[in-house]
Amino acid sequence: MEPGAARQERDGVLRLLSLELLFADEVCAAHLTDDKFLSAMARFEGALARACARHGLVPAAHAETISRVCERAQFDPAALARDGRAGTLAIPFVKQLTAQVASESPEAARYVHGGATSQDAIDTAAVLCLKPACARVAELTVRLGDGAATLARRHRAVRTAARTLLQPALPVTFGWKAAVWLSMLARALPALRRAADGACVLQFGGPSGTLSSFGERGAAIMRTLGDELGLPPSLVPWHSARDRFARLGAELAILAGAAGKIGRDVSLLMQPEVGEAAEAAKAGRGGSSSMAHKRNPALSMLALEAAQRTPGLAVTLLVQLAPEHERGLGQWQSQWFTLRALACASASGIAAMGEALDDLEVNPKAMQANLVALLKGHEQDSLGCADAMIEAALGDWTTSRGTAP
Repeated sequence: MEPGAARQERDGVLRLLSLELLFADEVCAAHLTDDKFLSAMARFEGALARACARHGLVPAAHAETISRVCERAQFDPAALARDGRAGTLAIPFVKQLTAQVASESPEAARYVHGGATSQDAIDTAAVLCLKPACARVAELTVRLGDGAATLARRHRAVRTAARTLLQPALPVTFGWKAAVWLSMLARALPALRRAADGACVLQFGGPSGTLSSFGERGAAIMRTLGDELGLPPSLVPWHSARDRFARLGAELAILAGAAGKIGRDVSLLMQPEVGEAAEAAKAGRGGSSSMAHKRNPALSMLALEAAQRTPGLAVTLLVQLAPEHERGLGQWQSQWFTLRALACASASGIAAMGEALDDLEVNPKAMQANLVALLKGHEQDSLGCADAMIEAALGDWTTSRGTAP
């Protein structure tokens, strides 16, 4: 991408999400902007025209015109939002797109959106945006897990006090503590990948879900459309079967919670009266507007914010699992926005803790001093199977992360 184009795209992200980027990973958010979503809807319409032409339902020249217009179509998000309140977003969208096609060919405009339904365009566009966004979440999780694995190896022999119910318990090692963090990520990463693969499938059923507008050619057109968009087809439509999105939302929330758990521990260890670990001091990070002596756990704060926000978003998708009959009323229409918020929040928390663990300041002397002060007579107690547990967590992580760089 040209530098000017890259700057323009970044400016678009900042304009569309503005202050929300306080609590989002910018790379993930860039996949989920209004412009990207509308472009994905247009991409669906162009691919549909080409698939129908391939099977003789649309003249090839008209499909080429529709496809060409879809590649450069421009939309007014504010106008779409206003007009969409009278029905669904797809209705004014298709109207605007049809007008742009008609300006080149009134005959081709007759074939725009032919045989599809609003939900086909909206769900498929959501999937096209979520696919790279989820890949970004997975990438950030690999970074976080690698950071936890490094700490587990490096500090596997550094004794510290375990704390149960916020009170000193018995000795463990800091490497063991990091291995516990790692174990959550080793489970959550493959679960996210499975959920993303399951959710990122083509939506294409037509008005009532049976592809009735296409007759016996419906299944073949679906396969061609899936190939055009790089999405697996789902012969049974999921207009009113929302389990895939609910599962993806739950896994995003679980990952945010795992990052939040790490953030909670780091922030507690960072308290000056504990002083066993701390986010690295860097210019502009963790300062106070009124108390210069403070060093706040800024990255842990971001992780905890996401961990506490995402469960409510995931629950929204769970309560939308029971839509009415073949197309629900008041569920799928807004799920894109819920999933966008979930992906941005999850990525935010994971990115923050990945950065925190990369250069976490660990203080073994403080750990030893606290151990002696808090566990008098028990500071040399057996560590049990701690070392074997660390090895097991590291092994599980190696398997889970796969060949990610």
